[in-house]
Amino acid sequence: MKRDRRAFSLEFKLEAVRLVVEGGRPIAQVARELKIQPDQLREWRRKFEGTGAVTAAPRHETPEEEARRLRKELEVVRQERDFLKKAAAFFAKGSA
Repeated sequence: MKRDRRAFSLEFKLEAVRLVVEGGRPIAQVARELKIQPDQLREWRRKFEGTGAVTAAPRHETPEEEARRLRKELEVVRQERDFLKKAAAFFAKGSA
């Protein structure tokens, strides 16, 4: 069977590479989220890093920035936990 090839815009490619370079996230994770092959993302990264289109600026968080980021992340995790508790209670009632 012949598979159709997907075409990606330059903006999509640059943003995907930026997620890896600036976000410090693993290529495999970003590729999985974008539903592309990790090898394809590696190829884009090699292509664009040499051009200067995407650069990894060394970024060091101040303690205040880190605390702010962690508080936001904690709030999201708490909301997710509360939602899952409610969902589990709802489905537990339905199965009894």
